[in-house]
Amino acid sequence: MSKTLDASGVGGSETPNLDFAGTTPYEDYVQADVLTHLQHLRSDDPGEMVFLVTTQVMELWFTVIVHEWETAAKALREDRIPVAMDALKRSLRELEALNASWRPLAQLTPGQFNAYRAALGEGSGFQSAMYRRMEFLLGEKSASMLVPHRGAPRVHAELEKALHEPSLYDEVLRLLARRGLPVPDAVLNRDLSLRYEPSAEVEAVWTGLYAAPDDNETQDLHRLGEVLTDVAELVWRWRNDHLVATRRAMGAKTGTGGSAGVTWLEKRATKNVFPELWTARSYV
Repeated sequence: MSKTLDASGVGGSETPNLDFAGTTPYEDYVQADVLTHLQHLRSDDPGEMVFLVTTQVMELWFTVIVHEWETAAKALREDRIPVAMDALKRSLRELEALNASWRPLAQLTPGQFNAYRAALGEGSGFQSAMYRRMEFLLGEKSASMLVPHRGAPRVHAELEKALHEPSLYDEVLRLLARRGLPVPDAVLNRDLSLRYEPSAEVEAVWTGLYAAPDDNETQDLHRLGEVLTDVAELVWRWRNDHLVATRRAMGAKTGTGGSAGVTWLEKRATKNVFPELWTARSYV
C-alpha cells in the first residue's frame, strides 16, 4: 500500500489528521471560507459571477505586487540591491498572473456584458485603491485620485501617505546618485506628489550604463535596469489587455462611474513607466 502525501508532497502517515477542535489549520491560515463568501451578486445573470470573482482576484494580485514593490523600494533605499532584485523578479511572475486574469473576460460581447452591467452602478476599476497604490509606486502620481476615497478614512490615509512617498523609480534614481552617477538635483528633490516627468539627464545616465554592460562596477545597475524594463513591459501589456477587453465588451461607450472608457484607456496605453529606460536605448 502506498503512503499518502501531505500538503507538501512528502510522504506522511497512512491516515491524515481529520479531527480538529475548531476550523481546520488550512482555513485558519488561508481564510478560504471568507474568500469564497465575498461574492454578493446583484443580477440574475450567470455571467456576473466570473466578472466579480475575476475582479476580486485582480485586487489580490494588486495587493501582492504592491507588497513586492514596497519591499524593493525599501531595499533600494538601504542599498540592498539583491533583495530588491528578488522582490522585483517575483513581481514579474505575479504581473504575468495578473495579466492572465483578463482571459475569462477577454471575449465578452456587448450583450453578455450588458446582461449585468447595470448591477455595477457607478463602480469602476479606476476607483480601486490598491491599483492606485500600484500606479503611485510606478511614479504615476495624482492627488485628484484620492478624492473617491474621502469617505473611507483608512484607505484615504494610506493613499495620501503613498502619494507623498518616493516611488519605486525615485528610489532607483536615488541609488544611482549615491553610486556617483549624475542624476540632477531637480529630479532627486522634486515634489514627490506629482507625476514623474522624463529627464534628459536621467536618460543620459541610463545610456551610459547600457553602453557599458560589462563594467564590473555598474553591472548590478544594468541588471536592475533590465528587470525594471521587464516590469514596465508587463504593466504596458496589462493596460493594453484592459483596453482590448473593454473595446470588445462595450466599444466606445462611456465607462462605468462616468469615466471616458476606451478613450481614457487608449491614452494610458501609450504611456511607458520608467520612461528613460526606453528612450535611452535609441542612443546606445
